[in-house]
Amino acid sequence: MGDNSEMLVDGGNTPLAHALGGDPPAVLIVEDSENSASLLEIAFLQIPGLSVLLASSAFEALRILHRPGPAVRAIVTDLNMPRMDGFEMIRAIREDRALSSTPIIVVSADTDPATPERIAQLGVSAFFPKPYSPAQVTRKLEQILDGTIQ
Repeated sequence: MGDNSEMLVDGGNTPLAHALGGDPPAVLIVEDSENSASLLEIAFLQIPGLSVLLASSAFEALRILHRPGPAVRAIVTDLNMPRMDGFEMIRAIREDRALSSTPIIVVSADTDPATPERIAQLGVSAFFPKPYSPAQVTRKLEQILDGTIQ
């Protein structure tokens, strides 16, 4: 696949860009670790036509989500961040009518046994404990973008 218009969804009948209203899909990575953000960005850029946005804090992520520009089709976030953690950011997104249905993938080193249940209650699409495989996260993101899962 060379560009976004060649990526097909709906059983291979509809180009991804057309299925998403003509805008190239964007994913927002929310991660305060530059190394972790870079690993995800490199993996996600293997998805043809995908735009990757980066935020180093939950506050920056919320600003990006509310500014004009490409619509963010999915969010991949860490939980442990300064000032506002991932739980608070996810709650804010879920309470915002314009953003509430945005799929969210969590990647985190959080070892609290209650974390998977807490994020499930917030409607998170997937949870990958660190260390995780960027390839597995990318496959899950592709499933979300092509509409096979939410």
